[in-house]
Amino acid sequence: MKAGHVNEVPVEPVEMKGAEGVYIQWLIKKDDGAKNYAMRRFILKPGAKIPRHMHEWEHEIFVLSGKGKVGAGEEEVEVGPGSFLYIEPDIPHWYENTGDEDWVFLCIIPYL
Repeated sequence: MKAGHVNEVPVEPVEMKGAEGVYIQWLIKKDDGAKNYAMRRFILKPGAKIPRHMHEWEHEIFVLSGKGKVGAGEEEVEVGPGSFLYIEPDIPHWYENTGDEDWVFLCIIPYL
């Protein structure tokens, strides 16, 4: 078992062109013994965006605080605390903080 606290996990900037003011914490990863999924915590500062991109893996997202907009394919939704999303593999998607506070969400992805 691994147990910890979010304050013990390094906060790292997301290394992606156009993703300024975006940070990630790898809460659970392969190094922890997780064989199937990684759990990540994202923090988007007010006005921050993760530009349109896509991956061959799915995303499961749960919003902890703040508010934002998520686009996937031709769909776009506004989300806030308690919202959850599933983004299919190979679908172009993007994120934008539309509020005046940090937008924080968990994102779980499989290892392929």
